[in-house]
Amino acid sequence: MANINLLPWRETLRKRRTNEFLAMMLAAVLVTLGALFGWHMLVDWQIEQQNRRNNLLKQEISLVDSRIREIQDLEKTKSQLLARMDIIQQLQASRPEIVHVFDELVNTLPYGVVLSSIVQQGNVLTVRGRAQSNARVSAYMRNVEASDWLGNPKLQIIENKAENPAAEYNSFVLVLQQKSPASEEEGAE
Repeated sequence: MANINLLPWRETLRKRRTNEFLAMMLAAVLVTLGALFGWHMLVDWQIEQQNRRNNLLKQEISLVDSRIREIQDLEKTKSQLLARMDIIQQLQASRPEIVHVFDELVNTLPYGVVLSSIVQQGNVLTVRGRAQSNARVSAYMRNVEASDWLGNPKLQIIENKAENPAAEYNSFVLVLQQKSPASEEEGAE
């Protein structure tokens, strides 16, 4: 009877513990797999949510960029319109000046001086003409210097183009500055 096991309950207990251990291991593996799957799904969901937010931000950024371009275009148009308005206002303000300039050209012209052409570039007038003598050109320059609307006369050339030095007229070119009495008064104040 040495081979007879009188206590089979130990073997049954061992098998039961082994089965319980395997069941616990299987449950632990299943719980771990479930936790990993849940964590993976959570991370995927968070990545998807972040991608949606990023796409929304990209759309909003492109919308804001287009609005900024529109605003820049409007600012450019505004500055162009303001520049045009300034030019128009300057033209409106200078409309009566040309009348005064022509009036002063006539009033400052001494006897014996004839003007043949007047060219204006900005506020610079180039006057070509003929005079009976150099003294008449000098008188014309003094009259221009005393004028309210003209000033700063500079004689560029005076010559006698005739073959006969005793010819009646000398040709001259004179450069004048157009002035505005109102702007000089404002500058003085």
